[in-house]
Parts: sequence; structure tokens; C-alpha cells
Amino acid sequence: MKKSNIIMITFLIGAFFTFLNETLLNIAMTEIMHVFKVDAPTVQWLATGFMLIMGILMPLSASLIQWFTTRQMFIGLMSIFLVGTLISGLAINFPMILIGRMIQAAGTGLLIPTIMNAMLNLFEPHERGKVMGNFGLVMMFAPAIGPTLSGVIVDMLGWRWLFFSVVPFVIFSILFAFKYLENVGEVTKPKIDLLSVILSTIGVAGIIYGFSSVSNTEGGFLNPVVATIIIIGLVSLIAFGIRQVRLEVPLLDLSVFKYANFARGIFIFVIVVMAMFASEIVMPIYLQGPMGFSAKAAGMILLPGALLNGFLSPVMGRIFDKIGPRKMIIPGMLLLSLVMIFYSTIHPGIPMFVFILVYIVLMVSISMIMMPSHTNGINQLPKHLYPHGTAVGNMMQPIAGAMGVSIFVSIMTHGQKKALEGVTPTKQAINDALTVGVHHAYWFAIVLAVIGLITAFFITKSTPPEDENQHITH
Repeated sequence: MKKSNIIMITFLIGAFFTFLNETLLNIAMTEIMHVFKVDAPTVQWLATGFMLIMGILMPLSASLIQWFTTRQMFIGLMSIFLVGTLISGLAINFPMILIGRMIQAAGTGLLIPTIMNAMLNLFEPHERGKVMGNFGLVMMFAPAIGPTLSGVIVDMLGWRWLFFSVVPFVIFSILFAFKYLENVGEVTKPKIDLLSVILSTIGVAGIIYGFSSVSNTEGGFLNPVVATIIIIGLVSLIAFGIRQVRLEVPLLDLSVFKYANFARGIFIFVIVVMAMFASEIVMPIYLQGPMGFSAKAAGMILLPGALLNGFLSPVMGRIFDKIGPRKMIIPGMLLLSLVMIFYSTIHPGIPMFVFILVYIVLMVSISMIMMPSHTNGINQLPKHLYPHGTAVGNMMQPIAGAMGVSIFVSIMTHGQKKALEGVTPTKQAINDALTVGVHHAYWFAIVLAVIGLITAFFITKSTPPEDENQHITH
């Protein structure tokens, strides 16, 4: 077997269980609330805190990848993840399980850019669609089966086994890496600017925490505390960006945005992540509200689309290698726009199978857009910018997710409140008002999707700078 394939297998084994862990806990939240006697906003920190830590560490990943070898990073991060998993599984109170979850997030957050950077160095541009597609399969499939698998484990063994059942696989991944994983890329040990670390931490944490707090805080965006946190986050990120431009060795090299396909790819990536994260929250609310389905039924309605999205990633990757980005991203954005238009007209009379089919179309469109747009953007960068390109993409994902959820839920809630003004709040009236709120949220989504579609027309197939230079020389 080729060296690159063995390295890829090592990465995929480790990635699968770290990604699975992202959603494995969702179904057990209610039981954890009961066991540790905490309320819903408190227990939600197991999800929000995880996303927060991942977002904070992403800007540091570009430098850390160049400070340690591939083996050191992978084995070290999987070991950190293992420690966090054991702490959570053995938790005797809520702070202990939260600390364990945060440690897990540190391992997961830095593992993603480590793997992506190594794959970019291992494989040529014409192979990357297939490779990123395989990674996308793990990235999408593992979180998709998380809630279903979680329900089985919790019912049969109890919530602690959500952590203990992962331990043997993580240990196997570490031992497999010790035996087979080889180093990829160079260790250059760039200088790390402390002020940049502080600014990026405050910026990313402020935005993710601020936006995540909008939907469960009275006043939403107008709440003085929430608004202040978001403003501090934005100002810190702007200051971070200005400093990176001025530094000789930036923590995160923002010159990646000088490459047009990378900038357009990230813009489209952010739009799709916002639509995906928001739909994963808004649709279950609607299905359990006006549609009257149980939580389990709502999850089953969304499961086929989520699974198909994972299975399609390698297929879309291979198609991308053959036909390039435009013939995938433009139809994908068109499909996404049509789904957003459908969601802006939904009502309780729509049959269940229609919801299943439309959600499948949504997930197919996302698989046509996300990896191809990001991979095509990375392909345009010179090799020394690979860590920075992957770091930017990975940093934007939790930020875009938090923004998407908070904006969509805020618009939906505001629309529902407006529809209820002067109306007796019966169950039927509340459900009708929620339908109005969902329509309003997806009007905003239509605008985003159309902007993304227009941007897609300007994307071209990327040629790596090295290839361009060779062409000029010859």
C-alpha cells in the first residue's frame, strides 16, 4: 500500500471518532440535566463551549502545524482528546464534564487543520477532490449518525458510555499512528506573536459566544450585554487583521484573501455553513411545533439527507477532480436557492415525504458546494500558505455556524412575536405565528443564497502558483 494511503487511513480513523463526538452528546442533554441538576441554558454549554474552544484554537493552528511534526501533532491531539473523554466519562459533577468536553474540543479543533494541511502536502491538486471527499465523508457521516447512535447507547448502557465506548477506538488510533504515521511537510517554527493570540482569542470567543447567546437572551441583539460582547469581538478581530498585515511573520497570513478563488470560495463556504447550521436548528423546531412530530420522528426525517450528504462527499470529490468547480458550485447554489424558496412557503399541510425529499436536496446541494469551493480556493494558494488557508476556513466554520443559527432564530422569533400581536395565544395561533416566523427567516436565506449564486459565476478552476511559474518558465 502506498505511504500516502496508509497516512490517510490513520487520519480517517482518528477523525471519525472525534467528529462523531461532536453530536454524540446531543440526545443525552436531558438526562445530564437531570443527573447533575442543571437547567437547559447551563447544559447547552456542553455544545456551545465545544464550538467556542474549537473556534478559539483555529487561528493558532497555522503556526502550531509549523512548530510540530505531523506525528507529534496527531498523536498529541488524539491523546488530549482521550484525556478529555475519560474526564467527561468519569465526571462526578457538571463542571467536571464541561472541563472534559472543553479538553475534547481542543483535540478536535486542532486535529482538523492538521489533517487537512497534511493531505494538501501529500496529494497533487488533481487528486485533492477525491481525498477531500473521503475526508468529507467522515466529517459529515460521523456527526450525522451521532444522535441515532447516542440514543441506542444511552438507552442500553447509560450516558457515561457515550464517552467510554469511544476510548478503545481512540487508543487504537494512537497505536496505529505510532506504527504507521510518517511526517509530512516541514517544521519551520515561526515566531508566535502573543498580542495576535490575545486579539484572536477575544475576537473569536466574543463573536461565537455573543451570537450563540442571542436566541436565549431577552432582547436578543438589542440586549446591552450581548451587543457589547459582539462589538468587542468584532473590534478585536479587526485589530487582529490589521496586526497580521503589519507583522513580518503573522500568526494567520491574511494574504490568502489576495487570491480571488480562495476569497470567493470562503465567502460561499460561509453562506452554505450559515444555511446548513440554521436549517439543522430551525427545521426540527418546525417539525416538532406546527407539524406535531416527536423529537425522534423529527430526527428520522432529517437523517436520510444527513447520511446522503456524507456518502456523496467522495463522489462529489471525484466529479470535482474531473470537471472542475463551476459545473458543480453553480448548480449546487441554484438547488440551495430553490430549497430556501420552498422553506419560505412551508405550512403544516405538507406531507412528511416532501420534507424528507427537500432536506435530501438541501444536503445534496451542500455536498456539491462546500468541499469543491474550499478545495478549489486552497488549490490556488502557494504551498507555504496551505496552513493559513486551512486555518481561515476552519476558523470561519464555527463563526458562520453561530451567526447563522442566531440570525435565523432571531428573525423567526421576531416574526412569530409580530404575528401574535393582538391575537389570543392559543396553540393553533402560536403554531401559525411560528410558520410566519420561519417564512421570514428563509426570506433572509434566499437573499444569502442568491448572493452566493452570483458569486459562483466568478469562480474559475484554480491553478497552483508553482504550476503557473513552470508554465511561464517553459
